[in-house]
Amino acid sequence: MKKLSLIATATVAALLGTAAAAHAAPLGLAQVEQKLRDAGYSRIHEIEKDDGLWEADVTRDDGRFREVYVDPKTGEIFDEFDGRAQLSIDQLLAKAKDQGLREIHSVERDGATWKLEARNDRNQKVDVRLSGHDGRLLASERDGWLD
Repeated sequence: MKKLSLIATATVAALLGTAAAAHAAPLGLAQVEQKLRDAGYSRIHEIEKDDGLWEADVTRDDGRFREVYVDPKTGEIFDEFDGRAQLSIDQLLAKAKDQGLREIHSVERDGATWKLEARNDRNQKVDVRLSGHDGRLLASERDGWLD
């Protein structure tokens, strides 16, 4: 009985930890800069917010300059040259539709992310940013007030 109680307590603690991480405050500029340095970007030229993500112009230790994006919720870095597989446009559009996006147009690949204009499941015009690796929704912003 004690063993079962310990397992239940550990399970509840893990679930609470996951929920707390999901509701954690977004990463600030200093935290994003540290994430980039920890990932091997030796020089950071500029960091700014763009479409709900942090956009950074960086140089890696090998001297290559590139533009990367950082998810402010998770700290995940989106770099098209990091070796991870990228979705094709057909795969990405299927993932977008699975997430309730329709009337998709103005599709543009931006590094390891994709920018789309579409309508969401509430029929609102939205500008969205999707992961180029797995198609998950990273950011969504309503496009104008009058739909």
